[in-house]
Amino acid sequence: METTDKTAPLEAARKFIDKHFPDCDGALMAGSAVRGEATATSDLDIVVFDSKAAASYRESLIAFDWPIEVFVHNLTSYQAFFQSDAERARPSMPRMVYEGLVLRDTGIIDAIKQDARDLLASGPQEWTAAAIRTKRYFLTDTLDDFIGCSDRAEGIFIAGTLAEGIAEFELRTHGRWIGASKWIVRSLKEYDKEFTARFVDAFDHYYRHGNKEKVIELADTVLQPHGGRLFEGFSMGKDKS
Repeated sequence: METTDKTAPLEAARKFIDKHFPDCDGALMAGSAVRGEATATSDLDIVVFDSKAAASYRESLIAFDWPIEVFVHNLTSYQAFFQSDAERARPSMPRMVYEGLVLRDTGIIDAIKQDARDLLASGPQEWTAAAIRTKRYFLTDTLDDFIGCSDRAEGIFIAGTLAEGIAEFELRTHGRWIGASKWIVRSLKEYDKEFTARFVDAFDHYYRHGNKEKVIELADTVLQPHGGRLFEGFSMGKDKS
């Protein structure tokens, strides 16, 4: 990222903490700037731990030439966010804490980073057989919509839903974290670069040429180890008494 005309990310983050949270217990800079993946539209993600904060909050502002997203927690409130992220299998906050560069620390950061490290290493809760069956059904339903669709405009959006469904199914059935938006591909790359290349190629081929074959093959590949497509015999909420 070109930074000639603006304050360097780490310097800007430190100045921000000095000005807005001078008495905080700890602070981290996370996000794309830390990973070396910043673009012209990237912001700075800053996580603040302040024992005086009554509750967690998030705020967006511009300071020191940067758009900044600041996530403020007290010394216990972050734990609820860790738990929530784990339950939805999208560890946004734990990942920010784990990857974050220390801006300030009064001795509390190591323990919080260890919490994040342990959570990330443990992976999400394993899907039950019932959950896999339900996800098979809904992924099959989206795939059928995609196969039968003859409207290009509708097909574009069905393909987007199908891409998210395939990624989620493959990752969760292999005990891996998922993501949204750009983190779909990032999560897939962390899991299997070869599978990711096939995934991207399949959807790129469809969007460029309108050919569905590679996407259909990909969907069937992830479904096959778990019984393949599912329609007949599936039910939800039926009284079995």
